[in-house]
Amino acid sequence: MFRTKEDFLQEWAVEKDLTIKVLDSLTDETLGQSIVEGHSSLGWLGWHLTTTIPFFASVVGIKNLETQTKEVPNQAATILDTYNKISSDLLKEIKAEWTDEDFSEVIDFFGSPSPKGHVLRMLTSHQGHHRGQMTVLLRQAGLPVPGIYGPTIEQQQK
Repeated sequence: MFRTKEDFLQEWAVEKDLTIKVLDSLTDETLGQSIVEGHSSLGWLGWHLTTTIPFFASVVGIKNLETQTKEVPNQAATILDTYNKISSDLLKEIKAEWTDEDFSEVIDFFGSPSPKGHVLRMLTSHQGHHRGQMTVLLRQAGLPVPGIYGPTIEQQQK
């Protein structure tokens, strides 16, 4: 759980940049790459990461973050640009409007009382979870896999 604004701002900035590295590896041609037919594709996962930011933000009381469409775009650049804007807007909103006390405020999260800092921790963990799925799909699609928390095998061989 995040307990201070500074802790969230620092971690979200890092995690946002890591997600951008993954999204920047996508190509229009590989957005349909999935493990099996009908399962989460690279495009769907990238857009899911983008659209869940406004969802989690609304749960903690931030209402002005939205995407233009619910449908998965067919251009990788649209996913990347939209993610970058929304994730940056979340940082700006919390930096400008929140105090440390806001992270301890208890809200209803699907019928369970939860501090706002816990909900934002779930958002951050959610990003990492799907980013990991995307790195596997990037490799299957023959795309470069960026190092996230350490170098990839290709980066080690250089």
